[in-house]
Amino acid sequence: MAPRDAQILSFDCFGTLIDWESGIWAALAPLLARAPRPVTREDALAAFARLETAAEHADPAPPYAAVLQAVHAGLSREWNVTADAAADHAFAAAIADWPAFPDTVAALRVLGQGRRLVILSNVDRAGFAVTLPKLGVTFDAVLTAEEIGSYKPDPRNFAALRARVAAFGLPPGALLHVAQSLFHDHAPADAAGIRSVWIDRRGGAPGGATAAPPPGVRYDLRCASLAEFAAVMGPFTAG
Repeated sequence: MAPRDAQILSFDCFGTLIDWESGIWAALAPLLARAPRPVTREDALAAFARLETAAEHADPAPPYAAVLQAVHAGLSREWNVTADAAADHAFAAAIADWPAFPDTVAALRVLGQGRRLVILSNVDRAGFAVTLPKLGVTFDAVLTAEEIGSYKPDPRNFAALRARVAAFGLPPGALLHVAQSLFHDHAPADAAGIRSVWIDRRGGAPGGATAAPPPGVRYDLRCASLAEFAAVMGPFTAG
């Protein structure tokens, strides 16, 4: 089945639809201003990725807001800044300020014509609630880590996605997963037998706010942006 034949598109949210790297970097400004040494954007994002992955792996129960607080506290320790619980909470709350990519809304409106749209995100319900107005469309289903009880790349998240597709009454092959993170999304999607599209927001550059992927990650299509993907797919037409 060609990607254009997909009747359900599932999306990672942060990194794919929302420019979380810019949001994270902006939200770290107060902490970086207190750090005794300068920290580059790429080093800050790499540290975020490492601590976020460790927190989610150590305990999948806390909601994502708690993960963000733990990451901020960990960065404070690493950067020799005095602990500040209020600052940890403010960093987590700043998810409401993380911007959508400029192409997100227009692309989703094209892609949603004739297709079901689903979110599969590591965020919690509250974090997605403040994000949804930036996306400009209504989703047919929203699956969060808080509801599933685990964080991507845990296979349970993709099992939950397959179950939701089955509940729509459509075959597994009708699904196409769309995401930026090779680590969080494409490796486990491939293991689950789910076709995927890599939105390569970083232009092939390694690093950023996601952990390094395992070798040999497979995906079915690579696009530089969501706008490019929407141009490839167009509205869905049966037959």
